[in-house]
Amino acid sequence: MLRRRRFGDVIKRQLDLFAREHAGDIDETDERLEAYNTADRDEAEERYGDYVDSVDLVKEFLEEVRDTYSRTLDEPTRDVYEREFERELAKRWPRFAV
Repeated sequence: MLRRRRFGDVIKRQLDLFAREHAGDIDETDERLEAYNTADRDEAEERYGDYVDSVDLVKEFLEEVRDTYSRTLDEPTRDVYEREFERELAKRWPRFAV
């Protein structure tokens, strides 16, 4: 029997909204990864740094989404929500897992 996640629907909606509102940031991260992958040896380190900066920015935005909602919950419930959020985030966008 499959176990239904307590916050599955909420988290799905949060991530869907995030994807719409931050599509440009997500696309920029993809573009920076592509720039790194195609860079000459001389430029690769700088391009990788740009990619990491972009990933970190998106992670900060996602942490804000997670933390804003989790502050409305009591401590035990907050822990459950945060674990479920992280699990779903890792499935959807592994590079942005917090």
